[in-house]
Amino acid sequence: MPRDDTYDLIVIGAGNAGQEAASVARAAGWRVAIVEARDVGGTCPLRGCIPKKVLAAASEAADLVRRAPQLSIHFGPKAGDGASVMLDWTALIARERTFVDGVSAAMKADLLRQGIDVVEGRARFVDPHAIAVTGRDEPLRARKFLVATGSVPRPLSFSGAERLLTSDDLLELSALPPTVAFLGAGVIAFELGHAMARAGARVTMLEMAPRVLPGHDAGAVDWLLKASAARGIDVRVGVDVRSIDDGPDGTRVVHFDSGGPRELRVHAVAHGAGRIADLATLDLAAAGVATDGVRPRLDDAHCSQSNPDVWFAGDAVAGKPQLSPLATYEGRLVARNLIRGERQAPDYTSIPSVVFTTPAIASVGPTEEEARARGLSFEVRVNDMRTWRSTRTYAEEFAWAKVLVDRKADRLLGAHLVGHGAAEFINTFALAMRYGIPITSLVEGVYAYPTNHSELKFLL
Repeated sequence: MPRDDTYDLIVIGAGNAGQEAASVARAAGWRVAIVEARDVGGTCPLRGCIPKKVLAAASEAADLVRRAPQLSIHFGPKAGDGASVMLDWTALIARERTFVDGVSAAMKADLLRQGIDVVEGRARFVDPHAIAVTGRDEPLRARKFLVATGSVPRPLSFSGAERLLTSDDLLELSALPPTVAFLGAGVIAFELGHAMARAGARVTMLEMAPRVLPGHDAGAVDWLLKASAARGIDVRVGVDVRSIDDGPDGTRVVHFDSGGPRELRVHAVAHGAGRIADLATLDLAAAGVATDGVRPRLDDAHCSQSNPDVWFAGDAVAGKPQLSPLATYEGRLVARNLIRGERQAPDYTSIPSVVFTTPAIASVGPTEEEARARGLSFEVRVNDMRTWRSTRTYAEEFAWAKVLVDRKADRLLGAHLVGHGAAEFINTFALAMRYGIPITSLVEGVYAYPTNHSELKFLL
């Protein structure tokens, strides 16, 4: 029998997934506590998508100003071609912080208002139904647990790896380094690298894999690489970094590529090699949660296969996109499963994602490679939209789309966009996929004109 002080649900982690699950369970009348080791709110609003979007918005605006002469806009009698447009990094970081200040306190207050207990400290399991929390004498007990601890930068083992700046560090870096190297060319590297390049830094990305952003369509990535090169960003693949150390003329990155040993000297080196689930300090073994050595063994609904009272959501679940809306969706689904006694699995077929570079790339559904590997029957529609009027109106330099359609079923299978309002446009494709809107209905729809969305019928 549960003790009187036993919670119905303890959520470990107060990010998107944790807060959503806690709120849904509390609304159902459950007694809920949420434990957070750092700041209520998690990565997205405090150290991730929101701060990065502030930088991305400034980069996009700077790019539009750079193209102003093509739009017949001049800023003075001797205005040049706009090429000197540059972000003020120090002022931009100060502005970005205004989007963060006070957010954690407001989110904590909202949880307390709902009647959810907020416990500050790092949690670790001490048995299958109890956790110890730093700073507390007694363990907390619960009938059910949700692990929503988010992610941390992937550990790198070469000499000097501890010198790497994280994305957290870069988003608080008031002085822009003249040169910066990203070890890894993942989403974070591209997003922050584009902003830093727009502010005047010389950016180099060193990627170990033979291609960058493998989860995105290869054609879309090719266009992003062209845009990156046009901004002076040097992206190198097949690079094996061996060490980082300080020298008299800056930080030295020793690495190997197809041509042999190399040295790169920069003012700052940042981690861009992705993130992994933050599970190392939880002691999952004490909870009776079986792992494969690193990852917990979960069923399709993200419930532990060995302890059915421990569930997972958000970035704590490996092997899927690390997206904040996805974490919210998973947190809500887990809470509903717990309340209803169900095991409904999440549906990832229509989850949109965006890399907020300039231009942005956006995707929903499988890539062409993935669709072919699954044996799906589909038609590929590729459009270079640089000459389209909707693109020329804004003097855009990059606009491209690949759409996968199943003509027989009259359904959209996937879409991959570059520029051309991609970050907003992708939501229309995701909505169509999620609710099974026929292609014929999309083509016959009436859209506000002239807008990017009115071009949708020509992409199908």
